[in-house]
Amino acid sequence: MKKKKLRIVFFGTPEFAVCSLDRLVKEGYDIAAVITMPDKIAGRGHKLIESYVKKYAVANNIPVLQPEKLKDPLFIEELKKINADLFIVIAFRMLPEIVWRMPPEGTFNLHASLLPKYRGAAPINWAVINGERETGVTTFFLKHEIDTGDIIEQRKIIIEPEDNVGHIHDKLMEIGAEMVVDTVKKIENGEVNTLPQPAGDFIPAPKIFKETCKINWNNSSTAIHNFVRGLSPYPGAWTTMMYGGKETEIKLFKTGLKPEITEQEGFPGTLVKLKNNLYVLTGDGWLEILELQAAGKKRMSASEFLRGYNPERFI
Repeated sequence: MKKKKLRIVFFGTPEFAVCSLDRLVKEGYDIAAVITMPDKIAGRGHKLIESYVKKYAVANNIPVLQPEKLKDPLFIEELKKINADLFIVIAFRMLPEIVWRMPPEGTFNLHASLLPKYRGAAPINWAVINGERETGVTTFFLKHEIDTGDIIEQRKIIIEPEDNVGHIHDKLMEIGAEMVVDTVKKIENGEVNTLPQPAGDFIPAPKIFKETCKINWNNSSTAIHNFVRGLSPYPGAWTTMMYGGKETEIKLFKTGLKPEITEQEGFPGTLVKLKNNLYVLTGDGWLEILELQAAGKKRMSASEFLRGYNPERFI
């Protein structure tokens, strides 16, 4: 007799979570409901923005719940009535214990790092910013402290020297979706053997704000190069550019570590143009600027940028 597929409630919001949800649907799992963030008003037109997960769920006729508060008694009752076997959480808010303890098979999370490294809201960004050579994904059962539960499975990928956070996001999204399905199968078949996370120090991955993304030109070229990679294409590392007595905000999306220029005259932030190329002096040498964007303009190459601007320095 064929074993009945698990009845699942899926918690998630961004595109990263949709890939796993789609794989579960295609594998024939019973996604009884999706829990996602409430719609929000954004943009100049004050349009109502729905999460990626909600859009997918609506398109696939999956019931959607969007509680403002996860401890709301009405939401808790509605969740109980679904009578799910398993909860899966991917890129969502921290769940209260009354929620994550509810299903008989438990609640597991897919996290985009090799736990215990990079606990927190922005693990992919910080792994690239810190110049890591590898990262990965982890599934683990939830417990009280965030991102500390027992590990079910992990998979690694190499971070190539020129990978940015967008490249790593997409790679982890795909292997994460595969691992979510494999984790569900292990739970379904009673084949889970968890491991506690190692004790001791861990590397935090706090949420990234605009002030986090400001470039410090006193840092080394390698550190700034990794900083730009770790914030590209979104939210983008930024600086302020001086030109013709004016200031404008500039985002950097791509830099190069082997500039043609070697003389170190000036101070960090000094800009030099050479053969339609643009270089900036850092704390320990020169860094090439390859792709950037001025406020209100489109993203462009350095050579395109220099046709419209005569930059003096970054501050």
